[in-house]
Amino acid sequence: MGGEAGGYRGQPAADDEKSRPVCPNTLVNKHLTEEREHVVATIPVPIEFSLPEGWRSVPPDAVNAEEVAFVALRPPSLKGFTPNITITGELQDRGVPLSQLADEALERLRRGAPDAQLGRRNEVGSADNPGLTQAVRMSLLLDDKPEQLVQLQVFLGMRDIRDESRYAVLQIVLSALAEQFSQVVGDFQNFLSTIRPEGAR
Repeated sequence: MGGEAGGYRGQPAADDEKSRPVCPNTLVNKHLTEEREHVVATIPVPIEFSLPEGWRSVPPDAVNAEEVAFVALRPPSLKGFTPNITITGELQDRGVPLSQLADEALERLRRGAPDAQLGRRNEVGSADNPGLTQAVRMSLLLDDKPEQLVQLQVFLGMRDIRDESRYAVLQIVLSALAEQFSQVVGDFQNFLSTIRPEGAR
């Protein structure tokens, strides 16, 4: 099975092997097979995906991330912080640009991490399946010492294949200390490639 994660609505923190939340919303996941395939059924558009080797899912409330839909962690921790992936999602009007939602997410983050700095931002995908990625760097205290945290935030627009009038935007976030990031970003990119609406083949 895969790793562990955390989500937060502002300032990230960590307890030993646990990372605290890094996004908003609350959902449930269940295992579908023994091949690390999961479905998150409590976001507006249910999705399924596979976790990379070495990652493991944990109940969001076990890592104080009740507001996220899904949490995955990648042990071991470094300086008390475990790399994590979180997923949230909300119904949206298709006319709302992803850049606006990304701006709003950054502002929410700055309420708990005022020094959060936006790095590169790229729009990807198509008009039917839009996507946006942005990198954010901020500091957090671990054992009273400031450390640099990096997030790669991905926003994906997705229609419900069972009801195409329903359109949701998923926010999928990788969080890791700066010195961990290069070790886990490849896993995160592979993970993104497996995300699809539940039941899609």
